[in-house]
Amino acid sequence: MVIIGAGFAGVAAARALRKCNAEVVLIDRRNHHIFQPLLYQVATSVLAPAEIAAPIRQLGRTQANLSVMMGEVSKLELKARYVEAACPGAGVTQVEFDYLIIATGVQSSYFGHDEFGKYAPSLKTITDAEAIRAKILSAYERAELSDDPTERARQMTFVLVGAGATGVELAASIAQMATVTLRANFRRIDPATSSIVLLDGAPRVLPGFAESLSKRVAARLARLGVRIITGVKVEHLDEQGVIVGGERIDSATVLWTAGVAPSPIVKMLGAPTDRAGRACVGPFLEIAHDTRIFAIGDAAAVTQDGRPLPGVAQVAIQEGRYVGRFIAAMLEGRTIRRFRYFDKGSMAVVGKNFAILERGSVRLSGFIPWLIWALIHVGTLPQLQSRMRVQIQWLWSYFSGQRSSRLIPEPPRG
Repeated sequence: MVIIGAGFAGVAAARALRKCNAEVVLIDRRNHHIFQPLLYQVATSVLAPAEIAAPIRQLGRTQANLSVMMGEVSKLELKARYVEAACPGAGVTQVEFDYLIIATGVQSSYFGHDEFGKYAPSLKTITDAEAIRAKILSAYERAELSDDPTERARQMTFVLVGAGATGVELAASIAQMATVTLRANFRRIDPATSSIVLLDGAPRVLPGFAESLSKRVAARLARLGVRIITGVKVEHLDEQGVIVGGERIDSATVLWTAGVAPSPIVKMLGAPTDRAGRACVGPFLEIAHDTRIFAIGDAAAVTQDGRPLPGVAQVAIQEGRYVGRFIAAMLEGRTIRRFRYFDKGSMAVVGKNFAILERGSVRLSGFIPWLIWALIHVGTLPQLQSRMRVQIQWLWSYFSGQRSSRLIPEPPRG
């Protein structure tokens, strides 16, 4: 069994195969699994990278049939049943397979304007989070040193493009960092006067949630000092800021929290895709032309009850578990029912003491959903030491308002 991608879906599939009488090979270009729902907290100095990431080999230490390979898949030979991966320091390695699981996740999409990426980093990896953290903190350092009021204002203006969950959570966290954590740290500027702008082409924030919850989130963001502009698209973006709806917003820090696209590996399957580029799969999450090749997580387009499943962690985890169990059943001559997602609800957190929760007709907002969100996220971190460290750091930040990971890395010398 070859699994490409060690995100939520890939790790779940590998674990579901732990009792299977087969060799499982998990390939990823990184050596670590990222708990992506908390990536924005690394970007805003709440948590350190090691607190939301775990070495893939450590996750598989108790699984005897699992081998981990650090490499980037460069070729799929579906008929010949092998993949090729470029491994650091070892060249190209060929791995044969009987079953193949594509769990490669997503990459950022700039909607045909890849040149925007030079000026507006996205948030998908630990490296991205550290770069954004450095960009935000450096902006305040430059504002402190500037004698030009216009330049100070530009440095202290933060624009986020995309008002989905990532954009909302990141905007709220930046706002609270500016008004609480950094407020007494500077002598010539007041970080609390920062301007935080959240943009989106949709008519409201969090369009995937009920409109009533979206309105509550918008009101909460407004109280935090976030300016929301919806129904607009970015017309131009450069190092000086953005132009939206004919209006230029001068900003030294523009962050891209908008669209995503599947990994290029999905195209190598030669399978039909949806408009977003995700592989269309059958009732058992298999590729139409080959029942031993599967796509899961953000690599797959799955429709249930006439609606596409969202690209969230719970969907990826359930799909990974299902495919692992399905393959194990096939090897044992058993059959299992087609995949069906069990919706545990969707959540988004908007700063301290406020979150929203939606599950069916249940729609909650405020402190209770925030507490549920915190308990769920701590409980699902991949390592025990991470859970303990995150709990301690969250308690410290909750009562003191301070954030412990406010580091700007030095550029390499020489």
